[in-house]
Amino acid sequence: MHEKSDKYRFFQTAYHRELSVSKALQRQSSRLTALRTVSFLLMIFSFAAGYDGHIIGSILGVLFLAAFAALVHRHSHLRERIRLQDSLTAVIQSFLCRFDGRWKDFAADGADMMQKDCPQQSDLSVFGHASLYQYLSCARTLRGCRRLAAALTAVPPGRSKILARQQAVAELIKKPLLCLRLEARGRLLPEHHDTTELLEELETQPAGSSRIAGSRTIRFFPLIVLLSLILAGFGQLSWTAAGLLTAFQFLLAMAFHRRNQKILAPLASLTHELHQYEVLFREIEQADFSSTTLRALQQRLRDGGAGDCLHKLAALTDRVAMGRNLFFFVLANTLFLWDCHQAAAFSRWRESAADNLREWIDIWSEMEVLLSLAVVGHTRTVYTFPELRQGQPELTARRLSPLLIDEEKAVPNDADFTAGACIITGSNMSGKTTYLRALASSAVLAYAGAPVCAKSFALTPLHIFTSIQVNDDPARGISTFYAELLRIRQMVRFSRRKAPMLICIDEIFKGTNSADRITGAKEALRRLIRPWCITLVTTHDFELCDLHSPNDLPVTNCHFEEFYEDGKIRFDYRRKPGRCRTTNARYLLRMAGILSDEETDNLG
Repeated sequence: MHEKSDKYRFFQTAYHRELSVSKALQRQSSRLTALRTVSFLLMIFSFAAGYDGHIIGSILGVLFLAAFAALVHRHSHLRERIRLQDSLTAVIQSFLCRFDGRWKDFAADGADMMQKDCPQQSDLSVFGHASLYQYLSCARTLRGCRRLAAALTAVPPGRSKILARQQAVAELIKKPLLCLRLEARGRLLPEHHDTTELLEELETQPAGSSRIAGSRTIRFFPLIVLLSLILAGFGQLSWTAAGLLTAFQFLLAMAFHRRNQKILAPLASLTHELHQYEVLFREIEQADFSSTTLRALQQRLRDGGAGDCLHKLAALTDRVAMGRNLFFFVLANTLFLWDCHQAAAFSRWRESAADNLREWIDIWSEMEVLLSLAVVGHTRTVYTFPELRQGQPELTARRLSPLLIDEEKAVPNDADFTAGACIITGSNMSGKTTYLRALASSAVLAYAGAPVCAKSFALTPLHIFTSIQVNDDPARGISTFYAELLRIRQMVRFSRRKAPMLICIDEIFKGTNSADRITGAKEALRRLIRPWCITLVTTHDFELCDLHSPNDLPVTNCHFEEFYEDGKIRFDYRRKPGRCRTTNARYLLRMAGILSDEETDNLG
């Protein structure tokens, strides 16, 4: 199916390669498990022999204990490698899914991001099942998901923002291996991982934490206690005095316990996530970027020492986690005031780095958006970055096809629209609606900074308005026709601002009778044909093809049509100039089994 696609072959080869690596790591893990078991048993038997008086047994027991500890440490690192390898394999598999249509089964479809007051999102399949978001999204964090959702907008952002993202996405498309590594690392974060609460807690310094950080007591008293124990061991101090000092230190630890726990609360369950952020930041810091946009993001991480700061915070979180073991808690706080030291270290970290963490997290969120937008270039053979033009409304394209249709099945079409209206006619199922969606959804991709599926694509900034998938709302007493009226009213009201618009209306006023539909459509279109509007309307009413503009703007016609082959209806899905001259309702009725061949001939 995809034998001729170099990009498909790249991901297929990478998948089989990484899958073989995963299997090798699993075999290595099995061997380490066996070695751990054997070394543990030998350690037990050796210590048992030592207990029976065999000195060599005790020596071997210590050696096997060291071997067991080394194997446990190595196995722990190997399990991390396996997790990363499995993540990388899953990421590559997700790219393969985008070639064969299985991407429509991705769990992250952005349906929860859809806004009720933005019908363009449902009309253009921006969110939900089989949507732009579902195809593109590589975001794992909640901030990244929301940022990507905000990028897929019907409202044109600033030109500089679009160009900056285009520049970054273009470079990432040329670095597929880096993209795979970053996405694999990001995938190890919990799905929809939300750092909002953590950032707020870190940016709010608890009362008294600075006093703990600067307290000389917690720095010097543990040294006094340890010294007293050493002196007691050598008979230079009574054990009673050493014991009293040790007991006093434990009571001191308990006195600060509640305050320490309050200070350390943000680190309660973040060990894994912080390690992943540390590696992600280091990966970005060490990457070889050439584009201005990516280098700027990279420099902001380097200037703040993001990788090193996160390493310190992750190590601190590991130490805090050790204190949750009851035996370690009692011993470490009795001898070292452990929790006090960790609270002091965390307070110092907050003072030096907490203010930068929000910016660093936002940089990764932006990277998630850029990685998602680069998916188009990774999976499509034909793509281009839209040209942003200035001046009068304009939208032009060469060999444009929809992103959400398989590249081998999609039929490309051209576009060349300026201010005015184009009436699009054609038989049922001929491709009119798909054409409207391809144009408008490509504009959404253009505003996000993504490439579009075309040989060339250019447009001026246009506010996108659509009336394509209009539904009734019985709970509010709104019929389909009235719902469409509300959509058209919104367009008319916005047009009074004289802001550039791209208006896409599918089968205008289809919810009413033909006489009212034609009259209503003509009146609505006269109000939507403006020097700042590109208005595209599909219809089955040929009377609209003779519509004249009230302000000398062009009203053109184009159409899609069917043809017949071996007695069957066929479509080429190609836009042609002029109005349609054919209809196909009776043939579709026959195809659906509603009419017989004889009845169809009688209708003809």
